[in-house]
Amino acid sequence: MQSAELMSAPYHHESQSTDRPTFSVVAPVYNEEALIVEFCERVIAVMEPLDEPFEIVLINDGSRDRSLEIMREIHTAEPRVKVVNFSKNFSHQIAITAGIDYARGQAVTVIDSDLQDPPEVIPQLIDKWREGFQVVYAIRGEREGETAFKKATATLFYRLIRCITSVDIPVDTGDFRLMDRKVVDSLKAMREHHRFMRGLSVWVGFQQTGVTYKRDARKAGETKYPLGKMLRFALDGITSFSYLPLQLATYLGFIVAALSMVFLLVVIVLRSINAGEVAPEQAAFFGQASTLATVLFLGSVQLIFLGIIGEYLGRIYDEVKRRPLYIVAESLGFDDRGTPSSRQ
Repeated sequence: MQSAELMSAPYHHESQSTDRPTFSVVAPVYNEEALIVEFCERVIAVMEPLDEPFEIVLINDGSRDRSLEIMREIHTAEPRVKVVNFSKNFSHQIAITAGIDYARGQAVTVIDSDLQDPPEVIPQLIDKWREGFQVVYAIRGEREGETAFKKATATLFYRLIRCITSVDIPVDTGDFRLMDRKVVDSLKAMREHHRFMRGLSVWVGFQQTGVTYKRDARKAGETKYPLGKMLRFALDGITSFSYLPLQLATYLGFIVAALSMVFLLVVIVLRSINAGEVAPEQAAFFGQASTLATVLFLGSVQLIFLGIIGEYLGRIYDEVKRRPLYIVAESLGFDDRGTPSSRQ
């Protein structure tokens, strides 16, 4: 269905700005002009039978296609679809943060708008919420359209995070999850810039459980997380919840120091035993080669750990500047009560 058809769809409702919705569905949007109408239709189709007030909060994260234009048309036809338009691209995790800031529901579901995560799973998350769980994350039982490399690296990353931190992030989960208002309010108090939302939602605690679902292949467009962005995302997750990379410098320093002492003792013993049996030129050659290899090894290790320290230092620098997490150029469908009081 095109956006023009959506404007005349039979489920047009009056704005519910005066009533706090029970459910909010938050969806970041970046260059999804081919899917955004279908996404809204499917979300509305699964939310209306619940017979509870709801809203859909779309965050336009600097799209360069017609996504914003289409979202404006959808909002005109369906006031329950609300739009937050960033002044530029601020990243997927920041878009989720803005959606959480603006969402007013007692239960807030975060889902991507590319339809790989089917909206039809949302009622299952709501059922668990009604049972008393405050965070309900969606577990990818099957993952269509993803390469074996991506599946393997994702599994390895979550197991690594679990080993080096105290944050037990469930394997095979993304940002698709439902959170109770208490969890949302706790997350809104955290304003760090390098955000790893799926880690933060676990870190806050509360009663948590999972629902297994089948993740669909992308229907249109391109992935928003190529390998480079995935590596940066993984680095944000590790540095947000672990000091182990910094501690490795100390551990490796002690190990190298111990090996150096052992090597020194071995050299002294061998020279004492073989004194005079090795030609001077051979001794000079092997001595220079071992010295060069040792210096290059230690220099490389030092540069690696300087880079690690630089990553942590850069994050500290970003925090002390206290710039806002995002800048909103336009918002549609929010009254004064629906607009967050602070976006720092």
